[in-house]
Amino acid sequence: MDRQKRAVADVDCCGRFVAHFSTTPAPDAEHLMRSRYSAFTLERADYLLATWHSSTRPASLDFDTGAKWLGLEVREHKVTSADTAEVAFVARYRVDGRAVRLHERSRFVREDGRWFYVDGDQRG
Repeated sequence: MDRQKRAVADVDCCGRFVAHFSTTPAPDAEHLMRSRYSAFTLERADYLLATWHSSTRPASLDFDTGAKWLGLEVREHKVTSADTAEVAFVARYRVDGRAVRLHERSRFVREDGRWFYVDGDQRG
C-alpha cells in the first residue's frame, strides 16, 4: 500500500472517533493514537484537546500549515495496567520540502471508560 493510501486508510480507520467523540470513544490506547494522528492530518484541534488528559493539556494548539502528513506506523501497543497503556509510533511528514520523522513513546490513561493522551517521550 503506498503512503498516500495508507494515510487515507488511517483517517478512514479512526475518523469515526474524531467525528463522533461524544458518542464513540476509542476502545483502546492504540486506536486513540491512530485517531489523534487522523485529527492532526485534519487539523482538528477540538478533538486533540478533548482527548488530551487535563493534567497535561495545553490551552490551545497551533498547526504547521505547511506540513503534509505522510503516514503513521504504530510500532508497539503495550498495556501497562487496567487503565494505562503506552504506544510507540513513528509519524512521518514533510514541511518546507524537508522530511521529518517523529518518534514517540506516548502514555495514555483511561478514565470513566475513555482513553486520554497524557504525554510522551520523543526519540531521535
